[in-house]
Parts: sequence; structure tokens; C-alpha cells
Amino acid sequence: MLFDFATLPRDKRAKLLLSTVVPRPIAWVTTQDEAGQLNAAPFSFFNLLSTEPPVLGLGIAPRGAGRKDTAANIRAGGEFVVNLVSAALAQPMNVTAVDFEAGTDELATAGLHPAASDTVAPPRIAETPVALECRVLSLTELPSGSLIVLGSILALHIDPARLLDAERCHVDTPSLDLIGRMHGAGWYAHTRPAGLFEMPRIQPAALAPAQTPGPR
Repeated sequence: MLFDFATLPRDKRAKLLLSTVVPRPIAWVTTQDEAGQLNAAPFSFFNLLSTEPPVLGLGIAPRGAGRKDTAANIRAGGEFVVNLVSAALAQPMNVTAVDFEAGTDELATAGLHPAASDTVAPPRIAETPVALECRVLSLTELPSGSLIVLGSILALHIDPARLLDAERCHVDTPSLDLIGRMHGAGWYAHTRPAGLFEMPRIQPAALAPAQTPGPR
């Protein structure tokens, strides 16, 4: 069945996209305002866009008639940290998703702790297994009020226990136990080994002539 987004109402477009583009990785973003007040909030419109240069993308929807603290802080300071969410941190992450009043310390409310970053002013979340320190590469404001952020990744912190070989940058990825956003109001997905499968890339020479892909 075809859904024409040119004629479909906004709420129905959103419902279709959020129910089909899954699982989405979660960016648990920490920022701070000009007074140094810390803010933490999770976003699932997020992904890695490039490794050279290292760039990630983040989408921040507006909050009612105003901007979310995360968007305001990124605009003002140009720096942020993306913390990744393990299954053990799902509940604290959910606490920080509450629509608190401006000035609320979400980390303290969730029982979490800040840790100093190395290349940017906003701190990372001490309990997270991976944190990416970022500086704004570009900002795009959409007519809806959503803000699209491209961030240059300046540094990566990782729990040493999650490394197989630090010198060779080999990560024990399944041990990160990260979660992703699914459909509806509160569905999430695990990335545990039981849900993973391996499928090596096919080399063109291994395909029969009739199956060989054409130019792209």
C-alpha cells in the first residue's frame, strides 16, 4: 500500500516513520548553558553519518511553542556530548526524558554523575559505556521548528572493560549491551548476542554472471 506523504497529515506521517524506521540508536545528549547549568536528554533521531571526517547527525524536535534546552544550548555553545545508552541505564535515561522545567539537573534527578570531557565544555555521563565529544559542524532549522545538527566527533570515551585490544581499537561491541528505540510510546530493542546474526559481504566474483550487480 502506498502512502503519499504530500497529502498525508503530519501525525500519520510520523506514525508510519516511527513504526518502520527501527531500531533507532539513542543519543543521550549532554549540554550546558552559558551559566554552566547541565542538561541531559535522549533523542532517537540520531546516527553516525561519516567516519572520515567523523560526523554524526542529530534531530531535535521543538517542545511546544519553544525550543528544548538541548537545542538552545547547542546553538549557544556549539558543543555537546552524545552518550550511548546501555540496557542497565534504560531507566535513568527514561527519567531524563521527562519534560522538566528549565534549570532542572536531570542527571542528579536520575541518580547519575557528570564526568569532565577532554575537548569540549559539556561533561559526559560517567556511567555510560561510550561517549562522543562533539562540536557543531552545521545547524539547519526546518520549517516545523526541528533542528538538524551535524556534529564533528572530536573524541570518544569507552569503558576499558569493553575493549578487547586497545592498541588495535578492537571493541567488544556486544558487551556494550546498547538499546535502540522502537515503535510506539515506550518500545525498545536490545543488541544482545542472542539477537545478532553474522552475514559476510558477498564478493562479486562469487556470484553467477546473471546475478552480478550492475553499475551503481
